Amino acid sequence: MNVDDEAKKVIWSLQNNKRTEAERNVFAPTGKKPMNKNVVYILSALGITFLMSFALSLFSKETTQFCFLIDNYCFNSTEYPIVYTFYIFMNLWILILGIGMAYWIGKKLGDYFKV
Repeated sequence: MNVDDEAKKVIWSLQNNKRTEAERNVFAPTGKKPMNKNVVYILSALGITFLMSFALSLFSKETTQFCFLIDNYCFNSTEYPIVYTFYIFMNLWILILGIGMAYWIGKKLGDYFKV
């Protein structure tokens, strides 16, 4: 391969070295660790799911009788809309966690059997 020795040298600096040393060091690492945003993501997912369950409870026109774990602890959806929203919220998260666990178990089995 023949390389042209007279080719123009490429200058990668967009400012053509017009910045001062202080301007160059603006983006230097500070030594601080970046903020862990997992807590923010989890809280926002819980909040969005709660708002979705509240919207789903508003779409329901019929009165629904629902119970928490035991038959003596029952509520009416029209008398207790916030409790009904929490009931829908819990059911949504049971479904989400069930799907997540099924995915995790399937992935572990797939890795075990090398499928």
